Amino acid sequence: MSSRVQKAMVNPINVIFKFLQAKERVRIWLYEQKHLRLEGQILGFDEFMNVVLDDAVEIHTKKGTEVPLGRIMLKGDNITLIHEAAAAAAAVAA
Repeated sequence: MSSRVQKAMVNPINVIFKFLQAKERVRIWLYEQKHLRLEGQILGFDEFMNVVLDDAVEIHTKKGTEVPLGRIMLKGDNITLIHEAAAAAAAVAA
């Protein structure tokens, strides 16, 4: 009687869709931009992972500055990582 754990594959598109449905703010790491992040609420995306962000903010982690951008469309080629903005704030506070 061994207990086996079933692992299911999760598609990246489904994760982005959950952020969209929950209207969560996300933080996006950009390709080859080590000290620059974008944060905002996902309004839409497509199969190429192009993302429309509302209330977007450009965050310079090295300088500690933020620049409001408003509504933007980010090309999927530039995205390295997407995660909850609340998780990012908690990690910085710790």
